[in-house]
Amino acid sequence: MTNGNLPTPREISGEFDLVEYYDNMNKVVEEMLKGHSVPQIARALNMKRTEVTQFIDQWQLIARNSNEIQDRASDAIYGADQHYSMIIQRLWETVEQVDGLTDYRTKNSVLKSIADVEQKRIDMLQKAGLLENQDLAKQIVENERKQKAIMDILREVAADCEHCRANILRRLSDISQDGVGVGV
Repeated sequence: MTNGNLPTPREISGEFDLVEYYDNMNKVVEEMLKGHSVPQIARALNMKRTEVTQFIDQWQLIARNSNEIQDRASDAIYGADQHYSMIIQRLWETVEQVDGLTDYRTKNSVLKSIADVEQKRIDMLQKAGLLENQDLAKQIVENERKQKAIMDILREVAADCEHCRANILRRLSDISQDGVGVGV
């Protein structure tokens, strides 16, 4: 070890030391993936914070250079993103169901849930490095806000005019990417 840093795998001489090194790295990464912070991991594993940070950095370097890990991470992120989309869609369906009722408390609660889920989705994408650019993240949030406002306007217009409702539904269905009609 030099200057208090952990040795790299290449600097480790014995097979036992190498196994111990990767065993410690795995323990650190397991704790990190559970959502624990560096100080929490250091306390739990009786390590110095710098050691924990170095293990995490080394693991990230290995992960960045591994196609298999990259593929698994991409699949996991894609799956989680799809899951968030499904949750958001179901929540919007709930908003539409209570829209005609005067249950403003439920509607407000569901709208807050939508905002929370969308924020968690954005956080996940940022942590994955897919939203490195803060401007892009803000633009996505702004576009979602505008889309919701437009849908609210369309709902109001459709509620007052049956002819308009049919036109709106037809046109939204025409531009829908998945071929599924959009409820207004």
